[in-house]
Amino acid sequence: MFIWLASYPKSGNTLIRSMLASYFFSNDGIFNFDLIRNIKQFPKTDLFEKNGVNIHDEKEIIRNYLKVQEQINEKRSIQFLKTHSYLFNIENNPFTNLEHTLGVIYIVRDPRSIVISSSNHNNCSHQTTTDQIIDGLPIRGDNKSSVFVYPGTWSGNYNSWKSFKSIQKYLLIKYEDLIFDKEKIFLSILKFIHKLKKIDFILDKKKFQNSIDSTNFNKLQDLENKKGFEESAIDKASGKKIKFFYLGPKNDWSKMLDKGLSTRIENIFQKEMIELGYI
Repeated sequence: MFIWLASYPKSGNTLIRSMLASYFFSNDGIFNFDLIRNIKQFPKTDLFEKNGVNIHDEKEIIRNYLKVQEQINEKRSIQFLKTHSYLFNIENNPFTNLEHTLGVIYIVRDPRSIVISSSNHNNCSHQTTTDQIIDGLPIRGDNKSSVFVYPGTWSGNYNSWKSFKSIQKYLLIKYEDLIFDKEKIFLSILKFIHKLKKIDFILDKKKFQNSIDSTNFNKLQDLENKKGFEESAIDKASGKKIKFFYLGPKNDWSKMLDKGLSTRIENIFQKEMIELGYI
């Protein structure tokens, strides 16, 4: 059974994965990049290749989402899966179903901040990224590690996963709250996970604190500078990796984003941004 870590790209998913990996997959709670591999991303090229899926055929990939999830879920053990896909149903091919899903932790971030972070990650303009979060076009992977991803629009991604809220299998995490009070938010995540697992919650205080401290943004930046990070994008022009851990808490869209673009985002996503307290 999967506990999905779902979000629109560049919303803080990797930070939460890092904290969870530190707490659940280490002896002492101290983070390193190897630990994050325990939380798979979906969809990923290798998962489909193992099932004989043509990774160059978009429709064949979509038709095999549930088949691949069945293979991952073969042992019926509880595991985390990260995704940036919206909860789609394309030509009667659903992204996932309740047979495979134990619950959802959904991470949301102010779309204006996403534009700043995503533009750096993909080495593109704020205009291009704004168009992407509004138009919701599929993101084609490089086929080496990722296949077609369907994030949808920023609001469509957010709204789609709320369907799990009605069956009490949904926890919403605002990136801004996580940055403001990391301990409180991480504790709420751990309690939610134990509730889904239907087991008593006993906090390992040492691992908890180490998971908090070792995933401090500055420490993650230092770790990337020293060892590199395999999920960093590559600049096509220079062939060099683009820094994944860019601004983090220092991302102040109000000083970096053109007023016209921020107004456009606010107008189009007004309903959801008011609902989330962003405007």
